[in-house]
Amino acid sequence: MNLPENENRQTARYRDVDAETAGQRLDNYLLSRLKGVPRSHVYRLIRSGQVRVNSGRAAPRYRLQAGDRVRIPPVKQRPAPKPSRDGSMLDWLAERIVHEDSRLLVLDKPAGLAVHGGSGVNLGCIEALRSLRPGLKTLELAHRLDRSTSGCLLVAKRRSSLRLLHELLREGRMEKRYLALVGGNWQFGSINVAEPLKSDRRPGEVRTQVDPQGKPAQSHFRPIEQFGNIASFMEIRIGTGRTHQIRAHAAHLQHPVAGDARYGDERFNERMRSLGLERMFLHAHAVAFQWPDSDADFSISVPLPAELGRVLESLSTRSASRR
Repeated sequence: MNLPENENRQTARYRDVDAETAGQRLDNYLLSRLKGVPRSHVYRLIRSGQVRVNSGRAAPRYRLQAGDRVRIPPVKQRPAPKPSRDGSMLDWLAERIVHEDSRLLVLDKPAGLAVHGGSGVNLGCIEALRSLRPGLKTLELAHRLDRSTSGCLLVAKRRSSLRLLHELLREGRMEKRYLALVGGNWQFGSINVAEPLKSDRRPGEVRTQVDPQGKPAQSHFRPIEQFGNIASFMEIRIGTGRTHQIRAHAAHLQHPVAGDARYGDERFNERMRSLGLERMFLHAHAVAFQWPDSDADFSISVPLPAELGRVLESLSTRSASRR
């Protein structure tokens, strides 16, 4: 990002962390306040020491405490992207909100829509939701879904809620279930995969693979239906949220997710395309947890999208004709 030569001579901003914001990571705190600034530049500001917490340097993962004073250096911000003038995108997105209360909303995210703008994406879910709910001071993603994955996306409406949701995710106390179609005849039964994962991040691309030096990852695979030697319909419950976790674990087991261009099998993907699959067959089906501050149970599920259901019907018909 090209910054004006006199930018560093402008006045820095100082913000005091209140109880509502306490517990948020420094990088997420800055990203929410520096709208339009590339993520890479925000991290450079932190690592170069231009961002200060209580007059000292702090790591991007530092969790802010009530009373902390944060120095935000002067940065040129691009205007936030706007939805189409006719508001059709907002109307369409509003229809996909499957739950909303005082703490959060849940979006049934369609495949092909990024959760946030950036990296060539002009407008993501979170930017559109902020336009849809302009009266909310805080609207933040509690987690992320790959652009090609559909299903439950949790969005916090308050920082205190975001903090609690992140606590649940860190401690593995949020149950997230996915539905996926994988290649081949699944022979493992119900199994827990605990292979550590390491992500290699390059400009415009992230690749994740099993690596003994990687971060812990837990994925529980359970077969629902098998279609001969062609494919298997699975439910996957994850206990961690590593980047591309399900896709990397499935590929490691030699049962790649259907339609996965990065970790999948091209011959299998081509066969699935002949059955009408035009996206990756991975759907965030359900989320359940207990709020830490009240012990109140929360659960939500969204059905498999119709286009994926039609692929299963085609597979079932083909398998039946071969019996």
